[in-house]
Amino acid sequence: MSEVTLLVGGRNYTLACQDGEEDHIRKLAGMIDERMRALGDNLSKIENKDLLFAALFLADELDAAKQLSTPPTGSAASTGAIADELEALATRIEKIADSLESARNNA
Repeated sequence: MSEVTLLVGGRNYTLACQDGEEDHIRKLAGMIDERMRALGDNLSKIENKDLLFAALFLADELDAAKQLSTPPTGSAASTGAIADELEALATRIEKIADSLESARNNA
């Protein structure tokens, strides 16, 4: 296991990651930080809320990219699969937010 320090929203977070994944994690954190900076004056006083908005922007972009790469079938099965993917993504976002909050509280 390795540790990586990330700068997101003007704050440093130290997270554990697999050896060799540090650069990838930094790249992902940079994407989140970029979305937070795009919020500009719309940032709230609640850091978790800001991180959630940034993650939602990224999830929206991911969803749009998936829709472009997957031809619409209109079937209930594909709609269910998309819903399952979005639910899994929401769960991942919540875990990341919890991890960041825990890291902030331990800092």
